[in-house]
Amino acid sequence: MQIRSKLPNVGTTIFTVISRLAAEKGAVNLGQGFPDFEPPDELLDRVAHHLRARHNQYAPMAGVPALLEQIAFKIDRLHGVQVDPQAEITVSAGGTEAIFCAIQAVVHPGDEVILLDPCFDCYAPTVELAGGTVVRVPLTMPDFRIDFERLGAALSPRTRLVVINTPHNPSGALADADDWARIGSLLHGTDTLVLSDEVYEHLVFDGRSHVSALSNESLRSRAFVVFSFGKVFNATGWKIGYCVAPPEMTAALRKVHQFVTFSVSTPVQHGLADYLESSPEFFGLLSDFYQARRDKFIRLLAGSRFTLTPSHGTYFQLVDYSAVSQASDIEFCRELVDHHGVAAIPVSHFCETPPDCRLLRFCFAKSDATLETAAERLHAV
Repeated sequence: MQIRSKLPNVGTTIFTVISRLAAEKGAVNLGQGFPDFEPPDELLDRVAHHLRARHNQYAPMAGVPALLEQIAFKIDRLHGVQVDPQAEITVSAGGTEAIFCAIQAVVHPGDEVILLDPCFDCYAPTVELAGGTVVRVPLTMPDFRIDFERLGAALSPRTRLVVINTPHNPSGALADADDWARIGSLLHGTDTLVLSDEVYEHLVFDGRSHVSALSNESLRSRAFVVFSFGKVFNATGWKIGYCVAPPEMTAALRKVHQFVTFSVSTPVQHGLADYLESSPEFFGLLSDFYQARRDKFIRLLAGSRFTLTPSHGTYFQLVDYSAVSQASDIEFCRELVDHHGVAAIPVSHFCETPPDCRLLRFCFAKSDATLETAAERLHAV
């Protein structure tokens, strides 16, 4: 029997390939974006409590009411935006599911979706599954900012959605209030929607602030905004996030969500609701914690043949290897694993047309011992 894939050009994701190769070679894995650290003890205790408190059946499709309420309080407190917890928030199986459901909900065959390259690898396949056409707009180099002239030129009457990611994976660049205002101006008078991937919202460094699409009044009525608890609480394996959108857009998203996962882990939702209520200060601690990880990684690489500009956000750091090798980033990643015992992710994986640079993405959400071992090996390259 022959199976005609709906994604014929998609293979196994680079994150799986590199992680498997790192495990086979015993390499230090700074490739895939998962932390070495555990969730807060109190959060683990609350989830364990709800496992034993008969909260083990299906949650409501949109999310446990107590968690929806706490998310609404958090958005009001941090962004100064009031959202209706029942009509505008949907708990999802990670940020990826929310992105998938949003795109499937509104993109029809023939619609165009603008992606800003480099971008996370789940966006384009999801558009293709919806029958949409991907339109790529490269970010500027070397700062990975939005090129508004090219973005404006890419917009057409068929543009259904513009996807923005801030803080940006893989570069760590941030969208600011002026960026959102310019996007709002470009979309004024159109039916084009926005999907804003903000899963690293609390990982912003050097005194900068995360600016959400929710804070822009002109975009608030046309934006899906996606967040992640897995990234925030060092629990990527829990696969739990949420999407905030106006009621009509939320209703469309939930029509898809109910047939993808229907609902998300009930005891984890209850545990998160408890922890958000008892420890609202937790979010304010994350930037300093991860900035210290970033700064340590930068110090450890000082004096090596690699160069870098400090990341403004996420827990990723781009590193330039052009003084080391002229090989492609994919070839150099394999060389690093095979001969030097360190795993990274090639930036070209995030692009349709790779930029003219030699950059690798490293994850610094790791323990001191892991970062020190990796740096020692990188100094030997």
